[in-house]
Order: sequence, then structure tokens, then C-alpha cells
Amino acid sequence: MGLNLKGLVDKEKTKLESFANKVIAIDAYNAIYQFLAIIRGPDGMQLSDSEGRITSHLSGLLYRNINFLSLGIKPVYVFDGKPPSLKTAEIERRKQIKKDATVKYEKAIAEGNLEDARKFAQQTTSMKDGMVEDSKTLLKHFGIPYIDAPSEGEATAAHLTNTGQAYASASQDYDSILFGAKRLVRNFTNSGRRKIPNRNSYIDIEPEIIETQKILDSLEITREELVDVGILIGTDFNPDGFERIGPKTALKMIKQHSRLEDIPQIQEQLNEIDYEQIRKIFLEPQVAKVEEIKFDEVNYNAITNYLVNERSFSEDRIQSSLNRLKKALEKKSQNLDQWF
Repeated sequence: MGLNLKGLVDKEKTKLESFANKVIAIDAYNAIYQFLAIIRGPDGMQLSDSEGRITSHLSGLLYRNINFLSLGIKPVYVFDGKPPSLKTAEIERRKQIKKDATVKYEKAIAEGNLEDARKFAQQTTSMKDGMVEDSKTLLKHFGIPYIDAPSEGEATAAHLTNTGQAYASASQDYDSILFGAKRLVRNFTNSGRRKIPNRNSYIDIEPEIIETQKILDSLEITREELVDVGILIGTDFNPDGFERIGPKTALKMIKQHSRLEDIPQIQEQLNEIDYEQIRKIFLEPQVAKVEEIKFDEVNYNAITNYLVNERSFSEDRIQSSLNRLKKALEKKSQNLDQWF
């Protein structure tokens, strides 16, 4: 679900090229879920290898990272650790959505409605055993670093922006802002041309960058107050939020009363959630302590061997894509040499 701050935050559209030579800390699970949801066949089925193992996430990581590295972008993937116990309700809610979508998908397939089938299939997306290790294997071959967070990946990604080790945190969810990220980039791993569901038309999805301090200044609130706004709207740790309170109403209440405990009309509902623990999750998150982020050389042979020989990818396509990356990196190296 994630936090909904639409209507409150100013987003600046940009291009992937603007992140050249910058380290971007990517919410790995968020990115992989996107690949699993989007990269599918016409009937909604995910891509798979000769043994029936899903490969949509590997396909997404392959082509997206080739694009990043070709542009000089330095991606770092941050994987979730153990979720806070307060996230249990949200996890169960997501499971139920997937179950309901599975029934609708099967009905659409039986009726021959491939458009609806694909839509419902995307809603059934889930991480299967082995997908995280698959992803880490491919990242290692690319020389791209990854970090295992002790808890929420977004929290560690946000932390890296504050230590100066990353320029921005990349995720579709606004939670990164509550975790204190200096900058949040949305549409970073899914930018490009996308078909509009149930319509024969397309849109261009562009990266959006959000500056947290600019948000706080424009709204005239503190980060602590923004966390309370988030709790009113609903977070992963209280997914239902407060009845009949949307972003604008939540902001108005906090600007008037400063904190949840001082809003008279919500006290009965407030007693039903552990709001102090939710605050602590965002304001004092568990994060990985990272001494150094190190990028290695791309191992083209290892990528080819893994994807072609082990996961049934087309050798011609892999070679063509990797040759494009080689040329881009060689060109950058030559341009750099001209300065010395």
C-alpha cells in the first residue's frame, strides 16, 4: 500500500541522464516487484526458464541496469530485512488482495479476456523463494553493490542519502520521505513508454525527484509533524489510517494541533494503534551501517553464463545488450582519458 502523499508534495520531472555519476540507493524489493508485475506475456503469465522458474525479475534487472550503467548512473540495491511486527496487518492485507486477484485472473482467462487477465495477473505478484538470491547473483556479476538492511530497505536507503553515500533514494513509495531521505526519486526503475490499461494508447513515464526539505518548507511543518500526517493518512504500519482523513485534512489537523495527541476528534481511534512505535520506526529506524560502497567491473562472461546457460535467456539478445553496454562504457572511458 505505502503512504499516500499525493497533493502535498511537489514533484519535479527529470530525465535518467540527470543522475549520471550519482549513487542512487534503490529499494530493491520495490524494484523487483515492479519487474515481476510488468514483465509478462499477453496472457499475464510471467517469463520463465526451461525449468519453469520465473525470470521476469532477472529480465528487468538486466535491461534496467544496462541502461543505468550506460548512462553513468551508479545504482546500489538495498534489500529488506525482517519487517517490523506492526507491518503484519499490511502483509495480510496484501495476501488477501493477491488471493482475490487470482480468482479474477482465472475467470478472465476462462472468458478469453486477455486485457483483464493481464491486469489481474499483475495484482497477484509476489516474491517466490530464490528470487532474492537470483537478483543478488546477477547484481554481483554486474559489479553492482547491494546491501542487506536489518529491517525496512527504504530506511537504510534513506540513511545513505544522509551520510552522503547516496544522492537519492529510489522507490515508488513515499515512505522514504518519512524515513528522512534527503531526496526521493520515483519512477526510477520503471521509467519509459507504458501502455495504458484497457486503452490502445501509451504514456511516457519520467522520473520524478522530490526534495524532502523543500516539502517541509512549503508545508511549514517539521519532519516529526510530517510523520504524524502520514500516520493520520495511513502507513504500512496502520494501513487503514484514520476514518475520513485524507492528505489535506491530515495536514490541516497537524498544522493546527502539532501532534496526534492534541487532536480532539481522533482520540478514540488513536487509542487503538501504537502510534508512538510507528513514530519510532520512521524517526529512529534500524539501518545498516555501511562503511564503503564499492563498485566492481562488469563480468560479461559471468552474466552470459548465468542468464544463457542457467536461466534460458536468448544468447543473441544477451550478447547484443552487453555489447551495447561495452561500447557505452568504452566511450565514457575514452572521453575521460581526453582530460588527462
